[in-house]
Amino acid sequence: MANVVEFLKESYTEMTQKVTWPTWLELQNSAVIVLVASIIIALLILGMDETAGNALKLFYKSLA
Repeated sequence: MANVVEFLKESYTEMTQKVTWPTWLELQNSAVIVLVASIIIALLILGMDETAGNALKLFYKSLA
């Protein structure tokens, strides 16, 4: 149990004194970068899905 208490004390000290937290502006900039990257990735996946779907439609039409 003493190890757990010691771990919690050290964790608290590290989080309050040793960690460099980002400023509000840095946090906003990071959030915008993540949002833009997420949109780009979503559009790429949409494009791949549509391409695969159209290819499968052509394939199944050729069998009929």
